[in-house]
Amino acid sequence: MKIFPAIDIKDKKCVRLVKGDFDNKTEYKMSPVDQAGKYKDHGFKNLHIVDLDGALTGEIVNLDIIKDIVGKFDLKVEVGGGIRNLDSIQKYIDSGSEKVILGSAAIKDKFFLKEACKKFPNKIALGLDAKDGYLSVSGWKENSNQLTLDYLKEVNDYGVSRLIYTDINRDGMKQSPNFEETTKIAEISNCPVIVSGGVSSIDDIKKAKTLKNIEGIIVGKAIYDGDIKLEELVKEDA
Repeated sequence: MKIFPAIDIKDKKCVRLVKGDFDNKTEYKMSPVDQAGKYKDHGFKNLHIVDLDGALTGEIVNLDIIKDIVGKFDLKVEVGGGIRNLDSIQKYIDSGSEKVILGSAAIKDKFFLKEACKKFPNKIALGLDAKDGYLSVSGWKENSNQLTLDYLKEVNDYGVSRLIYTDINRDGMKQSPNFEETTKIAEISNCPVIVSGGVSSIDDIKKAKTLKNIEGIIVGKAIYDGDIKLEELVKEDA
């Protein structure tokens, strides 16, 4: 089970949102680079980074910070947020990022996802963010009217290397992930799945470990708020 501590970047700061709401955010004093260094010092090997400015604008905004993190700490970084074209993917891969997460652009344009997987084999992660079973797009501001499972069935053979499933209703709420829906996704997905949204305790990590086709789990707010101690969490990282 890979543990992915999360860093969400907004205005060059680490932030956490509640249910993806940009008006309901907590800013933290530590810079994204210092926070990444803290994770590295504790022995973590993977990192989940979202460029929230990018998610809002559809442009790469924080590439310099992400380059800095990858260059300094030798962490396996998956990065997402507003990646809308092949050129942006290339920039992130050139920065040393291990995986590039496609979300809204891939949901709105399946051909783009297919093209990206073909051009960048084993580098594309698909971020599926769902609310009540339906996919959300554009920084979670729009509902796509597409059922998550239906969409996944359509793109399952494209060659995505990792799938990140987030239940928006749980994100930032620390009420445990939606394991029921995640299990349904993992059962049909051709690639391994990362659990995301609502992790509240080490028990959530242990539960995720019992599920099939789960590669890892993303932990965000519970770390920042001190509900999960990094010393405990790193013991679950393998």
